Amino acid sequence: MHEVPIEDTIDLHSFQPRDFKAVVEEYLHQAVRKGFSEVRIIHGRGIGVAREIVRSALARHPDVVEYRDWPDRGSTVARLRT
Repeated sequence: MHEVPIEDTIDLHSFQPRDFKAVVEEYLHQAVRKGFSEVRIIHGRGIGVAREIVRSALARHPDVVEYRDWPDRGSTVARLRT
């Protein structure tokens, strides 16, 4: 298990793809607790599998107000309910 400091950005490259959903869900929970209004999740560009996992988690999370591509298209920015 990885211990990740909660900042306004998380890079999923250090995690196994099978763990992305759980990591993103826990990260969002902790980011809301820390009071962040916006976070950036780096998933990479690739063929879009990681992006879809991240987007799916964001779409279901009750504290995510909206999300959008970061200009590099290798990450997603989510606005959180504060």
